[in-house]
Amino acid sequence: MATRVCGSPAMRRLLRGPCPARSGARGYSKNNEGSWFRSLFVHKVDPRKDAHSTLLSKKETSNLYKIQFHNVKPECLDAYNSLTEEVLPKLHSDLDYPCDLVGNWNTWYGEQDQAVHLWRFSGGYPALTDCMNKLKQNKEYLEFQKARSEMLLSRRNQLLLEFSFWNEPLPRVGPNIYELRTYNLKPGTMIEWGNNWARAIKHRQENQEAVGGFFSQIGELYVVHHLWAYKNLQSREETRNAAWRKRGWDENVYYTVPLVRTMESRIMIPLKISPLQ
Repeated sequence: MATRVCGSPAMRRLLRGPCPARSGARGYSKNNEGSWFRSLFVHKVDPRKDAHSTLLSKKETSNLYKIQFHNVKPECLDAYNSLTEEVLPKLHSDLDYPCDLVGNWNTWYGEQDQAVHLWRFSGGYPALTDCMNKLKQNKEYLEFQKARSEMLLSRRNQLLLEFSFWNEPLPRVGPNIYELRTYNLKPGTMIEWGNNWARAIKHRQENQEAVGGFFSQIGELYVVHHLWAYKNLQSREETRNAAWRKRGWDENVYYTVPLVRTMESRIMIPLKISPLQ
């Protein structure tokens, strides 16, 4: 009969040692286990005090983000891009609409014939509601929606908050490629994810590759999006390899991989109108 190990999940992991599923993390050693034990005494977010959306999001802003995924008919992608580049900048520049374009891309590697749009609503849910109500009266936008619908196979969106410890996504000059890494977490693990990444994000700042980090509020839940910028695919490879040479990065991977149910990577090319070039 197997022996039952009592105590908290963290203490059970410590007593058992690394399990086979986790021992493959690159660079893990007994020294890392000792470092992890010391990290138990570092101040962390207490998930019992409030919702993770309040604990992990930025307090100094009330920004709400919307990410849209549009799967376009292959023969319509060029027409879709042209129509998008004609209409969306008008909303971005109109001060009467409390929304800003953050980035617009086509997926290069990943799901093909796909457009991804990221919006910021300054003022949170009231700003989103105000914008949506005004768009219902905007004849040009309604015509745009109708024309766009004939080009799409499917579409979906999510409402997001940004992690407090990530950079705010600001306009960039190009040319760059962008990687959107999407993690579907196990329910109840968002706080643990945030605690680990709050310490680890410093290891991914040297080349200014960190653009923004978000977690879902409406739509598919317990979803995390990390947005990165690189000059090219070779630069991406070199930057990611360099992270493994920094003390502490392997620990972040070691303790966050078990929180993930599925993960996906998209390499994206900015549209002409994207503030992130």
